[in-house]
Amino acid sequence: MKSPQPVPLTRRKFLGTVAAASAAVSFPVVLRGAEKFARKPNVLFLMADDMRVELGCYASRFDAKTPNLDALAKSGVRFDRNYCQFPLCNPSRASLLTGRKPSTTGVLGNRTDFRTAHPDWTTLPQLFGNHGYASMRAGKIYHGGLDDAKSWNTASEQDHPTDDGSEPAVGQTKRVARAQIPQPDGVLPTLPADNARAAYSDRIVILDGNGEGHGDYHATDRTIENLRQHKNKPFFIAGGLIKPHSPPTTPQKFFDWYDPEKIKLPPDFAAWPTVPPGFPSAAIRKRNADLFIGRGASEAEAKEVIRAYLASLSWADWNLGRILGELDKLGLRENTIVVFAVDHGYQLGEKGKWSKAGSLFEMGTRVPLIISAPNMKGNGQSCHRIVESLDIYPTLVELAGLPPQKELEGTSLVPLLKNPTAKWDKPAYSIWSEDGKTAHGVAVRTEQWRYAEYGKDGANGAMLLDPKDADELKNFANAPEHKSVVAELSALTRKYAAAV
Repeated sequence: MKSPQPVPLTRRKFLGTVAAASAAVSFPVVLRGAEKFARKPNVLFLMADDMRVELGCYASRFDAKTPNLDALAKSGVRFDRNYCQFPLCNPSRASLLTGRKPSTTGVLGNRTDFRTAHPDWTTLPQLFGNHGYASMRAGKIYHGGLDDAKSWNTASEQDHPTDDGSEPAVGQTKRVARAQIPQPDGVLPTLPADNARAAYSDRIVILDGNGEGHGDYHATDRTIENLRQHKNKPFFIAGGLIKPHSPPTTPQKFFDWYDPEKIKLPPDFAAWPTVPPGFPSAAIRKRNADLFIGRGASEAEAKEVIRAYLASLSWADWNLGRILGELDKLGLRENTIVVFAVDHGYQLGEKGKWSKAGSLFEMGTRVPLIISAPNMKGNGQSCHRIVESLDIYPTLVELAGLPPQKELEGTSLVPLLKNPTAKWDKPAYSIWSEDGKTAHGVAVRTEQWRYAEYGKDGANGAMLLDPKDADELKNFANAPEHKSVVAELSALTRKYAAAV
């Protein structure tokens, strides 16, 4: 058999080879564990606030309508059991964006700026900016009023969205309705509002049109504009929405999507924050922080507020859909890693609780996480492994081929993006602090259990919850048959608490 003869290198082929080599230098192929991109991969980092795992793709209890996030989940990997590190905005976001535990950041409240104690830390968007990316944000990424200038190397709008629904608005018309439904005399007395937030605790905000005057609509527009302006170079573009944070806010058409008569309240619904029998009193704060502050909720009121929350959530999904639609229109999806993350969970009347603050229950700390990275074998699947929001930073570092950051305390999820059923044995931790200085509660979530201790060395009680008991109606902490499980998990929580 004759050997193949060499093909003469014509001038046209030679020039083509040179051009190809030149292009390879300008737009390097990024290799990471057999995955590749045509050039440095872009990152589109999307966030929402107070959004519990109430999405259609997460089998929403209340049948939430979230078509855009559902579609994103189908294009990537949906992490079914992802947990935030603190059920409050600032501590959670500071942890996620620095890749450190709250015990390391020292941020245990909404007024602490991590930069004060750690001026030299490199945040997630800052790292990308340091490696040739256009790094910018629109809307709420850090906690309102505590944006980090070092994280962004491209001018962004300097709005500082607040958490009470009074974010920037232009020519907006609001119709604010009281959620209270007329009840017989003597039922669920309304207590006097003793602070400004209480004034919002029973209000539903209806926006005209598509909500064009609201801050979230404008943050969406700015994110879209950022995509257009930086489509031809590597970018880390962050877009953050405030909703569905209280007060529930939505255009009328999304409000009309839901019928309160069809909403079934949780089996442990209560008019006021209520500690179930067998649970430590420290497990439920005596006062709600976001909704129904200082007063009880009737079943009719509860259904109306849940309806408004769902509508607000659907409006957030609609805005996120506008961003994702623009990404596709610009032809950027094939070279863009899309992340959807949330700061913390939320309780909608479970155990009489209408907020996230203080909740170490599943709904308070379990949050949506969707990562859609091109060419990942796990795309289109869900992952049931226990992961943490802390893991997002090292995951994006590895996907983008950036230098590993040894200071990070999370674990890259790339193995699970390749194989969502891969072996994984890493618990998730969440803590709560009442005073911003001390860990009053620490929870650990494993494949088999959720365990939490309150007070130093569990002095204020403990709870052991079986994930098979989806509504968390029974505390197994004192069950003799689970003594060894409690001892093992107690040691984990105390070790974690000791670092705070």
